Amino acid sequence: MIQHHPRIVDLSETEPNRRRGGDVRALLTPATVGSTSGFMGMAIIQPGERIGEHYHPYSEEFVYVVSGALEVDLDGEAFALRPDQGLLIPIDMRHRFRNVGDEEARMVFHLGPLAPRPSLGHVDTEATDDSVPSPEFMTAVPHLSAPDHGQPSERSGAIK
Repeated sequence: MIQHHPRIVDLSETEPNRRRGGDVRALLTPATVGSTSGFMGMAIIQPGERIGEHYHPYSEEFVYVVSGALEVDLDGEAFALRPDQGLLIPIDMRHRFRNVGDEEARMVFHLGPLAPRPSLGHVDTEATDDSVPSPEFMTAVPHLSAPDHGQPSERSGAIK
């Protein structure tokens, strides 16, 4: 059995991922800390920015708003998210986030359990301004029970 030691990861050590909009940074991941049950990170969303609609066929997503005013669409229905509020997004639920305020929004996210392969963990259902399909985006196959749209791709480079 491999024993992992605690490791502190600073936000400044992570690379921004803007492929789906906003600045999504995976901090605590199998690649960075050896996690086996999920991964955690921070989304930084500027006023007027969004993180494009997607879903997770294997993972629940837990979010906690640290600062700013966000709106989340859950299967097409909009809800306000404010600082000090948390949200559980069930497996296979389509969701997107928008900063509807006039200041930067920060949101902590955690996904678990992990997908069997990184390329199966995240399914984009819309393109964002910054999205450029990568090879795994073009060739991966979505989960059989997932909604009939989108293509899987890696989430924030969280698992390498």
